[in-house]
Amino acid sequence: MAKKRKLQYRWVIVCLIFFITLVNFVDRSAISFVIGPLKDEFHFTDTQFGMILAAFGVGYALLTSLGGWMIDIWKPRRVWPIAAIAWSICIALLGLATGLWVFIGLRFLLGVTEGPHFPAISRSIYDWLSPKERARALSLSLVAIPLSAVVGAPITSYLVADFGWRSMFVIISAAGIIWAIAWYFMFRDRPEDCPYVKEEEKKHLASFKKETPSEGSPPIDWRFILTHPALIANNIAYFAFGYMLFFATLWLPGYFLTQHGLDLKSVGWYLTIPWMVGCVFLKAGGFLSDWLYNKTGSSRFGRSHIIWSSQLLATIFFVLLSFTTTLGLSIFYLSLGLGFGLLPQPAFFSTNIDVCKERSGSSQGITSSCLSLGGIVAPLLTGWLIDLTGNYQAAFLLLAGFTGVAVITVILFHHPDREFSPA
Repeated sequence: MAKKRKLQYRWVIVCLIFFITLVNFVDRSAISFVIGPLKDEFHFTDTQFGMILAAFGVGYALLTSLGGWMIDIWKPRRVWPIAAIAWSICIALLGLATGLWVFIGLRFLLGVTEGPHFPAISRSIYDWLSPKERARALSLSLVAIPLSAVVGAPITSYLVADFGWRSMFVIISAAGIIWAIAWYFMFRDRPEDCPYVKEEEKKHLASFKKETPSEGSPPIDWRFILTHPALIANNIAYFAFGYMLFFATLWLPGYFLTQHGLDLKSVGWYLTIPWMVGCVFLKAGGFLSDWLYNKTGSSRFGRSHIIWSSQLLATIFFVLLSFTTTLGLSIFYLSLGLGFGLLPQPAFFSTNIDVCKERSGSSQGITSSCLSLGGIVAPLLTGWLIDLTGNYQAAFLLLAGFTGVAVITVILFHHPDREFSPA
């Protein structure tokens, strides 16, 4: 057994993906911990702050589909580190921002530069992991999203409180650049070209790569990607997931500050509870998805049923949260809502890989565009609803509504196993 573990360099690659996803989400959500200081210094309203937050989604939407195409054409080893260095520079520049439109412009550029991230995950996992391992590998990679709040919330809140918001942005920008150097030297687009992969593991990786095209691969079939019913349903459900994710990462600190009267450092610690629950649920979702897939051989069981059932439970807990005023119950309902909301993320990615295979980067680019649409709508609508009502109840109910629509869509149309040919 010990010998076998030494040979599994592919899991080192998964750990590198985990780390950059952690960095990615700490970087993109750090601004949520400077709501108070920015309002004090620049007198932003919640609507204006929503515009700043939404600018990221606009930039992300513009490049994530193109980023998927770039990943499939130029591969993750070249594209991903360039993107990581670029978004790290944008984060550092946020520490120099001087007004509303500078913040909006830099957040827009941050979204543009982070566009290739999720397509790069899908393509790297496809190239390096077997079908039976992919959901587990994805869950390990993607658990960094909730863990980024567990780690990032206390770190960023303390950096802001002790050093100021400008220094916080500069300090956290270094991690992405360090990772980019490590990735370029440790990763290869094809496992068989990697000098750190032993011969035994190369044989294992080659055993499931028969369907993978080499240099003369056919062009991307965009009609297939854009019209496949299961992928359309996957994208609609992923929009709801994205709405929840951007709402949670960007507005929850403000929710606890204003609705429960906590100070900034306390918010950083209280938020670790629901995000830690999210870590456990997301990781469990990957194992459950792979277990069902391996047991049944069906993506409908292993992917679709995971998605709709967990999003249904998330909807219920978000509705309960909207009518809760006590801190303890708010933490409880929020933890379960986020937990079940995050649980199906490996299944979303696995659906793209199952259906599109070697073009999963391009397919994931379209899916991530839907997430970025949630990243535009959630900050804008939430800021507007808070200014309109003075509380978060309507915002939580709208979140539950989007998630409920996703449940119905997946039940009716998410059938990844069915044969499909574009008309």
